[in-house]
Amino acid sequence: MKTHLKPGDKAPAFAAPDQNGNSVSLKDLKGKKVALYFYPHDMTSTCTIEACNLRDNYALLKQKGIEIIGVSIDDEKSHKKFEKKYSLPFHLLADTDKKIVNDYGVWGEKQFMGRTIISTYRTTFLISEKGKIDHIIDKVLSKDHAAQIIEVWGL
Repeated sequence: MKTHLKPGDKAPAFAAPDQNGNSVSLKDLKGKKVALYFYPHDMTSTCTIEACNLRDNYALLKQKGIEIIGVSIDDEKSHKKFEKKYSLPFHLLADTDKKIVNDYGVWGEKQFMGRTIISTYRTTFLISEKGKIDHIIDKVLSKDHAAQIIEVWGL
């Protein structure tokens, strides 16, 4: 695991614009379970599989009281295209200054196609209604991420 955070820690505060230009902050989500998922880029194959799995299971996740928030370093315009093309029903935060990825410890070197690149580690933080990290999923199953979130959270 790359992040310095661990279950039981207070989730780092964040505020960033979503694909519609609306500011979304952790403070606004207090009292809700939040699955804060970090992904490398809009429109890439694995990120699309993950987002579509969350979309396809969105009603079930909402029924279980879970808010889904996606975060990548792409800008609002890129997020809007991604949302429209795949009918994504949740917020996608534009972390263009890399503040959130750095605060959560999910930005750094990784191997990709035999090369070392600097990118976002695909990681999901399950944050309790009180703003504490309940679980960290660092081995995301993109095709089955919604079920993974529900199972890890024990819902």
